[in-house]
Amino acid sequence: MAAPSAERERRRFGQRFLTDPARLFQHNAWDNVEWSEEQEASARSKVQENSSQLLPQDKQEEYDVNAKRYWDDFYKIHENGFFKDRHWLFTEFPELAPNRNSSQNGDSLHEFSTKEESSSEGPGRCENGHCSLESRTEGQLNLIQSTAEVCTEDLAAQEHRELNQRDGDYPGSAASYRVLEVGCGAGNTVFPILQTNNDPGLFVYCCDFSTTAVDLVQNNTEYDSSRCFAFVHDLCNDQSPFPMPEESLDIVILIFVLSAILPEKMQSIVTRLSRLLKPGGMILLRDYGRYDLAQLRFKKGQCLSENFYVRGDGTRVYFFTQDELDHLFTTAGLEKIQNLVDRRLQVNRGKQMTMYRVWIQCKYRRPTSPR
Repeated sequence: MAAPSAERERRRFGQRFLTDPARLFQHNAWDNVEWSEEQEASARSKVQENSSQLLPQDKQEEYDVNAKRYWDDFYKIHENGFFKDRHWLFTEFPELAPNRNSSQNGDSLHEFSTKEESSSEGPGRCENGHCSLESRTEGQLNLIQSTAEVCTEDLAAQEHRELNQRDGDYPGSAASYRVLEVGCGAGNTVFPILQTNNDPGLFVYCCDFSTTAVDLVQNNTEYDSSRCFAFVHDLCNDQSPFPMPEESLDIVILIFVLSAILPEKMQSIVTRLSRLLKPGGMILLRDYGRYDLAQLRFKKGQCLSENFYVRGDGTRVYFFTQDELDHLFTTAGLEKIQNLVDRRLQVNRGKQMTMYRVWIQCKYRRPTSPR
């Protein structure tokens, strides 16, 4: 899709420059940008082109089996220097800090990091794949011989955890406001919440598919085990337990996470997460929308299935529509509070380049009474 010139965008958004001329130089971004029919058709054509050649099935399976390794490698390389702390969260999701003064919120969507959501190479952070799948090496085949004993021990341990949860003996059991971030990465959402929300009853859980990512969180000087519990969790494994019981959470956060999940597994994951919510509790989501710049930049041979791609580093990403997300959440029994598209224009004046980003933001609530 040919990018319009900077001068054309100046004319199109001239009123914004006039009312706030410093905005161009400070933020280089405008939200709620309307697309023309021509622009949308061009984007659709680009996606049809880059998805015309699918990755061979054996390669797709390889990315699936090794998903955990790809995310571990990602965090080993970038550690906590890739993403910027998401202080914009409290403007978009005030539920994360209910007592926060509105004057503290700052500028809404213009605080997005150009390192993270602006980069087609940079993933959100996330869970993905099947860590339970193993390649059939000789050593692993030897391990399979003891599977029955291991499963019995795991089952006993899980039953013990569930018993303790019912008795109120679990991390954060004394808290009055519980938040879970799924796909915490290096903690760029978790730590702003802990710094901003000073509610003494707050407890934040955070998990990631990557052991390396969770280690980064736990080793951060801001990590406070009296207010936070970080743990490794594979969303795609239905038997992977959560440390808290069902109906115990006020908020579940999904920030650029669901897009990294195999599409056929998304529904079961959303349904399982919804069961963790108290009546009235909410899932907050922000993720990639259809025809985002990142989707248009993929080349032939990187497409796994419709609107689902693999990046050069082996991590994967899906691009949603509002209707797809609405179906996932309502099928899980949640009711819509918000489901909106944010189409943004970002201008790189140094390179005379305009970039169009498309993100979707959602809030879905568990009904306070059975439907």
